[in-house]
Amino acid sequence: MCLDILLRVRAIELTVSSEEIVLVDKRIGDILVRTYIGSITALSVDAVVNAANSDLWMGSGVAGAIKRRGGDIIEQEAMAQGPIKPGEAVITSAGSLSAKYVIHCAGMAPGEPATYDSVKSSVQEALRLAMENELTSIAFPAIGAGVGGLSKEQSAKAIIAAIEDYSTNADSVKEVVLVSLSPEVDGAFRGALKVTGAGI
Repeated sequence: MCLDILLRVRAIELTVSSEEIVLVDKRIGDILVRTYIGSITALSVDAVVNAANSDLWMGSGVAGAIKRRGGDIIEQEAMAQGPIKPGEAVITSAGSLSAKYVIHCAGMAPGEPATYDSVKSSVQEALRLAMENELTSIAFPAIGAGVGGLSKEQSAKAIIAAIEDYSTNADSVKEVVLVSLSPEVDGAFRGALKVTGAGI
């Protein structure tokens, strides 16, 4: 099933307060940016992004969900490449996920807070890795907005700023999905998108 159909099927299936979730599509340069409420592990994209720590072990939150569904091999491959610095990223296989790869964005060091700059840098590194591997679609959660302690608004702004920077010289990546588990995080992504270029 192609990404467009999958997202729209999921939008119909998922409800919040008995109201249908409305997907938001916006173009930033040649990149189609979409919002989506649901589990990142369900998406059939080229790569899903793990909100990682710099040691690359996968504990709770998004990392835990990816590990549970995709298998321990994802964590093993990631940790074999670490540790890395906050703001860096590595790519691994996706185990039994529908995606082809997992890109691990280190928004923080273990026990330390995430920052706007480390999140933005890690997203830039993720997009670089996607380009090097000729990937066309990638899904990002709100990196650093969980145990990292960064506000959902700052996380969203950092991610979208990195996408905007990439769009000025975009290569393989043509579709980005911004994934939320709650309407509040989705609202932060939408709010950041509204002040990026033309309105949604």
